[in-house]
Amino acid sequence: MGIFSKKTSKSSNADTTSLRSTGSRKESSASSLKSPLSNQFPNSTGFFAPSTPAIPEISLPKPPDPNLDPAAYLRSIYAVRERSRFVMQKANENRLAHFAVDAEKFDDAVKFVVSIIKRDYGPNYSSIPPHGRWQHFDVGGRPRVDQLLASWGSAIDSQERTRRLIDLFLVSVLLDAGAGTKWQYKSKETGRIYRRSEGLAVASLEMFKAGYFSSDSTEPCQVDGAGLKRLTVETLGTGLQVSEHNPLAGLDGRAGLLIRLGDALNNQELFGVDARPGNMLDYLLSHPSTRASSVPIITIPTLWFVVMDGLSSIWPASRTQIDGIPLGDAWRCSSMPSSPPAEPWENVVPFHKLTQWLTYSLMAPMTRLLNVHFAGTELLTGLPEYRNGGLLIDIGLLTLKPNDAKRGLDAYHAYTKKTGQDAMEVVPMFTPDDDVIVEWRAVTIGYLDALLEEVNRLLKLEGNERLTLAQMLEAGTWKGGRELAEVSRPNTKQPPIVTLSDGTIF
Repeated sequence: MGIFSKKTSKSSNADTTSLRSTGSRKESSASSLKSPLSNQFPNSTGFFAPSTPAIPEISLPKPPDPNLDPAAYLRSIYAVRERSRFVMQKANENRLAHFAVDAEKFDDAVKFVVSIIKRDYGPNYSSIPPHGRWQHFDVGGRPRVDQLLASWGSAIDSQERTRRLIDLFLVSVLLDAGAGTKWQYKSKETGRIYRRSEGLAVASLEMFKAGYFSSDSTEPCQVDGAGLKRLTVETLGTGLQVSEHNPLAGLDGRAGLLIRLGDALNNQELFGVDARPGNMLDYLLSHPSTRASSVPIITIPTLWFVVMDGLSSIWPASRTQIDGIPLGDAWRCSSMPSSPPAEPWENVVPFHKLTQWLTYSLMAPMTRLLNVHFAGTELLTGLPEYRNGGLLIDIGLLTLKPNDAKRGLDAYHAYTKKTGQDAMEVVPMFTPDDDVIVEWRAVTIGYLDALLEEVNRLLKLEGNERLTLAQMLEAGTWKGGRELAEVSRPNTKQPPIVTLSDGTIF
């Protein structure tokens, strides 16, 4: 057992690894990677600020061997950065299949991101929160999560509060694929209108409070398998205020994702007898790899196992497979190695964007409410989605090649004709598995890493003061990508390339 024992019932009053292979249920004790735990700890705001508690060095498990278990490797967090580097190498040589690279524009991207960060946070850069769903709930300066916590009263202990926030955050992140340009949500509490990610956050929070995801009428503020399995496209659409005049891209896909989540939560080892996402807290705290030091320390590979393997059955079965095993958000890419003869797994580049977004987001409630810390956060990458990637295009660093641009524009016109939508501010459109999209997402990961180094250099931040990747995503690239889209396409505010969303990608 770890530093906390597993809860024995919903009303527990406690106040306060070895990585399992993603391709099997076997435990592996082999570890050679050392993670110097980030010396950033929650300050009075609940976010990260420098501190000096003595934290031991943590050993991380080795990544799965792709020659022995390629599916496990491609589903691991280790593979995301490692595989995308092959595409980034071609970008550095301006040999991408679908994009021309203007390397001189990289400095423009750095200066733009720095300007956004300075504008909003300078010089108090340590106050930048890590990228996560929490901030979206608080859109408009309204501390909705804190208000939710306060509404539960002192009878609900810290662990149960954390479980409930994990319940909420997991469902909200899974709903957080691209909403399209027309959808909006009018808050039932304030009457204000929100769109895109923030709109989905506010909507999911209000649905959570109304008991949409709970099977227990006496406990609306929870998510459980039985509650999710009774969801329908119609009930989800009602909660999200979807109508003919307020369409949400990929509504069917989102509903399917949550219904399949209801089945995935039947894993009692991870999610308890009452099939709640929040019960992963008890699994994580009692896991053999969790360290009891001055603070509890959970390794990222252990959390990754829960969200990747524990939720593997929720992803559409049509995704890329290796040896009959679905890989999730992983796609074949022409810019990956193909000769001398490459194995089938070698031309796949994994992203696992929603899983990474979920990992970033779930850390926040555990850190803020229970002072949990995480070892191995450096394994996580920048999120390969249309705001971060759109910045690279709108700034001029990447330009879609003419033949692909024509193909994408033709697809956009065909889509608007089929759906009856106005062809306003036309941009290229592709399906998520198109080689253009896969290559774009792969180089986004590499450029975000490169941007982090230069942003810290330009801000003159060194040592413990350096921004983390999660902080740069929050304060710089994601926000900057959105602002460039608003300037470049003020009517739709859509990214420079759009995907035909099924509600399960990004």
